[in-house]
Amino acid sequence: MRLQQADNTSSTSELELFSNWILKVGDGKLEEPNDGYTDIPIPNDFLISNYDDPLEAIVSETYPNFLNNYKNPEFLQSRAILAGTIETVDIINQYVLGFIPGEEKEYLSSDFVDTFDGEGNEAFDVLTLEFLNTLTTSGLPNHKIKLKIGTPIMLLRNIDQPEGLCNRTRLIVTRLENHVIEAKIISGKNIGGVIYIPRMDMTPTQSPWPFKMTRRQFPITICYAMTINKSQGQSLDYVGLYLPRSVFSHGQLYVAISRVKNKKGLKILIHDKDNHPLNSTTNVVFKEVFENL
Repeated sequence: MRLQQADNTSSTSELELFSNWILKVGDGKLEEPNDGYTDIPIPNDFLISNYDDPLEAIVSETYPNFLNNYKNPEFLQSRAILAGTIETVDIINQYVLGFIPGEEKEYLSSDFVDTFDGEGNEAFDVLTLEFLNTLTTSGLPNHKIKLKIGTPIMLLRNIDQPEGLCNRTRLIVTRLENHVIEAKIISGKNIGGVIYIPRMDMTPTQSPWPFKMTRRQFPITICYAMTINKSQGQSLDYVGLYLPRSVFSHGQLYVAISRVKNKKGLKILIHDKDNHPLNSTTNVVFKEVFENL
């Protein structure tokens, strides 16, 4: 549906082949029996295999002529790098941020643990502030956020739903103050609107830890790169899929490759631990999921 609705420059037959390949990845029909974890080949049309530095390669392929376009809303809203883990996404975002001219501003969070349910439990004594600051999980901003004017960001919480300021809304930073961030909306129904983002108290909806942590921080993340899970619902003209490690959950690979609106907009870089290029990756499909639909 995403391919058919876009202004596609591909021929009908080429579009059909690409669409069928995406569906086969999602249905686990490549390299059968594909029920669980199976390696599948990636067509050469999509692979980035000639590079010296994989980070430089995926960034330059997804964001060509970056310094001439880093403040251009149309350029930024139409493309993104996708990766499987928060750690990889953070590395890419900080790498790209380093190219932007201008002064960098750093925002630190205030973290604390709710000890009400475990009052008197000595285990809470080892939860130092330094330890809490290192914790990351999906939907929670990092303890340390570095920003520059012109940085694209994504909301991690619903701030004002009637105004379209929802989780996954993308914006560009236009002003940085100590207690508020000014940003211009580049996705959703109010593109071009200017808003002010305050700090908020946030707790993970599904905590991966055996305690309840609250982080007071701006509800944002830089979005030159985003996790595959965070990209759900996005439609993009250009997608750079970066896989230094294989995907690890059902349907992740399908979600990543189906974000793009045109075959020519998809590029994939896969490498091993020594940065050597690979032409196959793991596809995770558990077919019992489909049987219960």
